[in-house]
Amino acid sequence: MLNDRELIEAILGGDEAAFKTLYNMYTSMVYNTALSILQQQSEAEDITQDVFIEIHKSIGKFRQESTLKTWIYRITITKCYDYLKRQKTKKRFAQLTSLFNNENKLVYDKPHFEHPGVALENKEHASVLFLAISKLPIKQQTAFTLSKIEQLSYQEIAEIMNTTISSVESLLFRATRNLRITLSEYYKNK
Repeated sequence: MLNDRELIEAILGGDEAAFKTLYNMYTSMVYNTALSILQQQSEAEDITQDVFIEIHKSIGKFRQESTLKTWIYRITITKCYDYLKRQKTKKRFAQLTSLFNNENKLVYDKPHFEHPGVALENKEHASVLFLAISKLPIKQQTAFTLSKIEQLSYQEIAEIMNTTISSVESLLFRATRNLRITLSEYYKNK
């Protein structure tokens, strides 16, 4: 098994098998992270493809100041952020155009999400949780997803988000507090 440096050198040398190895090593991680953040399977699949295209194009720029895994997480998070920004713009545009729409429907509203990795008996609770997570500010959402769903350490999250461990702790504290408030209101009104 090649280490990160050898794998990168092989890819830079044009070894397609090395890139396939990298893809096989990280595709599940990229997809699951994108799915947890975007909460849409087809978009997570698209982001996964975009991430590996970006890796292929920019692997020569990887300075190895962090691990390859951290670098790939960063690309994934950035692609997800970019996607969410585009969706937010589309949603705003849809709200504006709906002012002139006879049916007054919002075209780009987020569909109900069910994570495929959740057991059937927990689907309803997971669906409520993922909806609450999606309403968090993006940095809190990212930190929470990387910590609780991807089960990364605070150090890894800090490297991926290019911040400090204390910032990660703060983001997780605020995310947990906000989720507790949102979920308690939901279950109180249920």
